Amino acid sequence: MPVLRGARRTAFGLTLGATALVGIAVFAVGLRASDHQDTPEVELNPRQDINDVYAFPGATSDRIALVVTTSSPIAGQSASFDPNLLYQIKVDNTGDAVEDLVFQVTFDNGVGSAQRYTLRGPVAPARTGTVNTLLETGPTVTGTVGSTSGSATGTQVFAGLRADPFVIDLEQFFNIVPDRRPSTGPLSTPLTATASAFRSPGVDFLRPFNTLAIAIELPKALLVAGTDAAARIGVWGTISR
Repeated sequence: MPVLRGARRTAFGLTLGATALVGIAVFAVGLRASDHQDTPEVELNPRQDINDVYAFPGATSDRIALVVTTSSPIAGQSASFDPNLLYQIKVDNTGDAVEDLVFQVTFDNGVGSAQRYTLRGPVAPARTGTVNTLLETGPTVTGTVGSTSGSATGTQVFAGLRADPFVIDLEQFFNIVPDRRPSTGPLSTPLTATASAFRSPGVDFLRPFNTLAIAIELPKALLVAGTDAAARIGVWGTISR
């Protein structure tokens, strides 16, 4: 399975972003934005805040890795997934922007490395769109947070704390778009009255921080609708309660 950078001792980092969508033009249909606590509302629900979704080449040419991150920025090594949330990666392989396959990940009530996860999928969803139903059929992989489970030739899964791969000067972002500024904490106070551009040289605000990541690697053939070499897929993530 491709290596995700380990969790930082104080919080997370870079490098996944550098490889995201490289060499898989036949699979990726697009990439849209990122979200790291960029509205005051997500302060109240950090585990429900999707940060980024990545798709990049797997350990071998016939495999692909899908990653969704959440809860950034996390300072330190202590964080758990919310057992009351349904974490999903959805895949469209027919070009209609409706999910044809889904991965669903749920967590038990454990804390830290004692928490266990269950991955269901990839399998056709019982319902599509904004209303979701927990899958009762299809393949499953179970494991413990912080470790990798599954098969190196089938589906492998990792869930746990990792260095945040996204790069942004979050302090300056909130100066440029002040209405997104958090209501509490160090980012609630502007560095300057107004700003119209990011600082130069750039500042990697997220470099010291961690994120909670779910990474899935599997054969590409399990996601595409046929054997056409030009087959494409669309990938996005959701978190719901």
